[in-house]
Amino acid sequence: MFKGRTVALMVVVAMLLSSVLTLTLTGQWTFAGTGAVGNGIFADAFGVNSKSGIKKIETTMNLVQKNYVEDVDQSKLVDGAIDGMLNALGDPFTSYMAPRTAKQFSEQIEGSFTGIGAEVSTEDGKVVVVSPIKGSPAEQAGIKPKDILLSVNGESFEGLSLNEAVAKIRGPKGTKAKVKVRRPGAANELEFTIVRDEIPLETVYSSMKQGNIGVIEVTEFSMNTADRFEQEIAALEKQGMKALVIDVRNNPGGVLQVVEKMAEQFVPKGKAILQIEDKNKNRQKMLSSKGKGKAYPVIVITNKGSASASEILAGALKESAGAKLLGETTYGKGTVQSSFPEEMGDGSLVKITIAKWLTPDGKWIHKKGVEPDIQVSQPDYFSVAPINKKGTYKFDMLGEDIKSAQTMLDGVGFDPGRKDGYFDKKTEAALEKFQAAKGLKVNGVLDATTAEVLENSVIEKIRDPKNDNQLNQAVKEAQKEISSMVSNE
Repeated sequence: MFKGRTVALMVVVAMLLSSVLTLTLTGQWTFAGTGAVGNGIFADAFGVNSKSGIKKIETTMNLVQKNYVEDVDQSKLVDGAIDGMLNALGDPFTSYMAPRTAKQFSEQIEGSFTGIGAEVSTEDGKVVVVSPIKGSPAEQAGIKPKDILLSVNGESFEGLSLNEAVAKIRGPKGTKAKVKVRRPGAANELEFTIVRDEIPLETVYSSMKQGNIGVIEVTEFSMNTADRFEQEIAALEKQGMKALVIDVRNNPGGVLQVVEKMAEQFVPKGKAILQIEDKNKNRQKMLSSKGKGKAYPVIVITNKGSASASEILAGALKESAGAKLLGETTYGKGTVQSSFPEEMGDGSLVKITIAKWLTPDGKWIHKKGVEPDIQVSQPDYFSVAPINKKGTYKFDMLGEDIKSAQTMLDGVGFDPGRKDGYFDKKTEAALEKFQAAKGLKVNGVLDATTAEVLENSVIEKIRDPKNDNQLNQAVKEAQKEISSMVSNE
């Protein structure tokens, strides 16, 4: 999990899009004209043909168990059968989660988890600490950014995916995690004994910019996000906020009821927040029941990674609350999922797309996205792909990693003269100047050491607020809106 604008490596758009959360529906929901959803009565719901289908599945399982050359884990067969059934729908947002994955999903939605409290990423197949969460057991134990986590309680992370490693790090509150660490610059491996605790996931961050422009960043729509959002708005208003910028860039979505509650603060009573369309094409408008709107201007920043619930908020505020959208066209996910954990009975769950959602004006943004009123892009180094550090690159070579390096060099002020991936003499000269400035061996060769220093330099640029074109433009737009309101008075 990452908080705020933490950047582990360069932000790659494809990576962002692959992490889009389902727009999850919690609790019971009734659609006009529909019956109960998810009653689990397979044969009754689909008739006689489904009974023969179930028979085929049972027959296949029996054949495998009796004839397969090796021992068979029946639970894996069952999980595979469910996976295959849901994959056949061709809907990436309908899926099956085994118990461990389902537990992590639920924790993410609830807004907390039990573990040591460290933000981690992968670099070259290693689990690396981005930063310990403030006040967490990991921070108190002495875990530092850039620490490489090797194992927990004797179980190595080698060869594991990030999710698999995280699953081993997490555990029940009060249990001990003996974590082995390799720290850059330390001669020997370190070991920390950390007592796991409940770690709240912060999803809302606020600040006040010059001219009393409030900025609230929302990183995800978890169960606690609406309350935190309301608290931060109240705090900014108490400080004399004159305009608000809501930043939902790279926000993958979350819980439907949460985003409704948040939008209601801006959408006047009786106006639509969104519309829901069920499988029978029946539509239901979800109206603001108590909203009064805001007297100050509101700007919403979006990008290609703003998905699902982020798009609902952007659409609602644009069409029903008069807010301006700034940035890039959003991801384009216009469906609603419901999760069914109780029906499975073993801690696993099935997530199923049960409806479409539309903007207040009835637009279905699926695979289209919500377009901003003001188009603003970030510098190209914000979305550059990381360099493969297993390779070495030099004069007269060609490739995507060289193209990334050229984009990075240009971004940090060492103009290579081109960004097409051809390693020419001007690129070599720019790289030599960069190496000299950073105290590296000056040879004009892009090796792993130079690549890592170059990436870290770009990360510093991305983290510096003065380079955030979209946020800076949103603040300027808010200032213009304030001036316009004063002039009209």
